[in-house]
Amino acid sequence: MESTPGESWSISTFAIIEVHGHGKQGSGYGYSGIRGLNALLTTVTTETAAPVILTQRLRRGACGSARGAARMVSDALATVDRLRTQAAGTSGDGAPKVLVRGDSAFYGHPTISAAIRAGADVSVTVRLTSTIKRAIASIDADESAWTPIEYTDAVYDEGTDTWISRAEVAEIPFTAFTSQKKAHQIPGRLVVRRIPDLRPKKDQDQGTLFDIWRFHAFFTTTDPDEVDTVAADKTHRQHAVIEQVHADLKNSALAHLPSNSFSANAAWLVCAVMAFNLTRAAGSLTADPKLTKATTGTLRRTIVSVPAHIASSARRLTLHLPTDWPWETAWNTLFDRTFGRNHPIIV
Repeated sequence: MESTPGESWSISTFAIIEVHGHGKQGSGYGYSGIRGLNALLTTVTTETAAPVILTQRLRRGACGSARGAARMVSDALATVDRLRTQAAGTSGDGAPKVLVRGDSAFYGHPTISAAIRAGADVSVTVRLTSTIKRAIASIDADESAWTPIEYTDAVYDEGTDTWISRAEVAEIPFTAFTSQKKAHQIPGRLVVRRIPDLRPKKDQDQGTLFDIWRFHAFFTTTDPDEVDTVAADKTHRQHAVIEQVHADLKNSALAHLPSNSFSANAAWLVCAVMAFNLTRAAGSLTADPKLTKATTGTLRRTIVSVPAHIASSARRLTLHLPTDWPWETAWNTLFDRTFGRNHPIIV
């Protein structure tokens, strides 16, 4: 993998892989209320490439979301450091910091401190606890602190069943985990986004004098001189790319787990991740902008399920493709970059 500026990471607990029956080892009811197993995944993304999966682990269905996350963060950051070194041929000390992003399930000292020890920054959603609410209230009192933003693409809000395109962001210096011992306290900043609360009121006849807001906050250790409030909010929202990876996997090998054995299903997850990454790599090697960030389903339809047959004659391979096949150039580029022209191919 070639290291590029702007690398970022998403860490999330995998949505429950639904199973049926009581025969599946380790299955149970998690936060979703559905019986199944779940997996922990870490992905790496860049500004120019689709995400790939670095680490994975299959877990019991009733397992806590953050269990094992600190170890996976350490392993993932060690992997990206090794890849950077191989790509650049140096230690990679001058490369930009990796940003570890995650949802509120991973807002805890073990996970965040593991990222910081490895030299990364973090951007993690926080729950609206009493401590966070007091911090938000201190910002909310100063209207001049808020910066209006317009989403380039409207964001769908499930709570109100509407599309939200207007929001405001602000930040305040914040130290995480102040209730713990001083060695566990981590300084940073709390970035808060507020959007209009458009949920219908119980009393439709009673209006409001002031706008009512809903708040979304995250904790980050990024340098405010390098990443301002608006940029930090935009970067953090991009961690939702992990959901696309989840959907992609569920649309392929993880549509089901085939065995009653937990170990066999864990091996199945490993194979699913390998297939996902290899397909992503193949899409990148085509050098076709339409395939570089395509889903694996699209890649299977375009460059894997090739409508052709191969003929061998006089030690030459002849690949017969349909006339005007739109992915011919991309497929040939992939083949050349992968194998070279050791065997002549006539198309």
